Amino acid sequence: MALSIIRRAVRSRLRSGHRSLTTDPHRWDQPPAPRVFSGIQPTGIPHLGNLLGALQSWVSLQGEFSSVLYSIVDLHSITVPQEPESLRGSVLDMAACLLACGVDPDKSCLFQQSQVPEHAELGWVLSCVTSMPRLRHLPQWKMKSQNDGSVGLFIYPVLQAADILLYHSTHVPVGEDQVQHLELTQDLARIFNRRYGEFFPIPRALMSNAKKIRSLRDPSVKMSKSDPQPLATVRLTDAPEDIVLKFRKAVTDFTSEVTYDPETRAGVSNLVAIHSAVSGLTPKEVVRQSRGLDTAQYKLVVAEAVIAKLVPIREEIHRLRGDTGYLTEVLTRGTHRAREMAAPVYDTVCRMVGLR
Repeated sequence: MALSIIRRAVRSRLRSGHRSLTTDPHRWDQPPAPRVFSGIQPTGIPHLGNLLGALQSWVSLQGEFSSVLYSIVDLHSITVPQEPESLRGSVLDMAACLLACGVDPDKSCLFQQSQVPEHAELGWVLSCVTSMPRLRHLPQWKMKSQNDGSVGLFIYPVLQAADILLYHSTHVPVGEDQVQHLELTQDLARIFNRRYGEFFPIPRALMSNAKKIRSLRDPSVKMSKSDPQPLATVRLTDAPEDIVLKFRKAVTDFTSEVTYDPETRAGVSNLVAIHSAVSGLTPKEVVRQSRGLDTAQYKLVVAEAVIAKLVPIREEIHRLRGDTGYLTEVLTRGTHRAREMAAPVYDTVCRMVGLR
């Protein structure tokens, strides 16, 4: 019902001429204003690495840019099997987590990707201007397919490009492991522009300066929501006693002194990086303050610092999760705003390609 109301409203605004197009459908009337887009999959509660590496940046970008869109990208999540009821709940869980971390629906457009059908529609158009060899080179396909991946898993980087280009986004916050996907987006924008006329801006990367947070059980890999080891990942909803246990069991080495040397002491250096990120201190300052502590004692210091950071977020997540009406209203309002931006872009794409 909500989606049908949104569709009627968007069609009405389009009929009334509410779009930023000139009489030439191949040109916009002015250069695109700076706009940020990013998305997150609703596949489990975000963890400490997500907070320190991406979500804190999302919050700060709301004050730096006048137009910011954050999407819960549920279409991406079904590239691997999901339980339908669990997925529906996970969308609301993710909305609660983002709001609790500081995403403000009055400063940014927070919405559910699947409720804006232009994402999938533009994804199809862009899939027709790329090649299979280009997609095979992307590392995620090589890592995740294991020779039996779905077609969706193979082409989801094209949908990711559509997510960004659909809003004429100019800036995309990315980590090191996402750079190649943004390069694909840039390539597809250039190919479309050469073939049909200048239309899409070439989005730029906003590289995060945050240190990559590693698994507590295997510091050679980054912290992950999908890690099968329950003690490896600190989630935003973990209880304080669980956080203490995870840090007590964190892998370090046989040297008791606290030092920061990621190359030779990955485990303890990961703890220092976490402590630095949650406290605002530099790694050097953290090490100086930790003189006289052995690694067993230092683990508890880091756990306390993480608990102080996460407890307010955890409490707010639980409060918001109890108000599903509010979460639904936030996403519906965001969907309405997203469709108002997406519809004229896709309408122009269709006209340029010859579909309308």
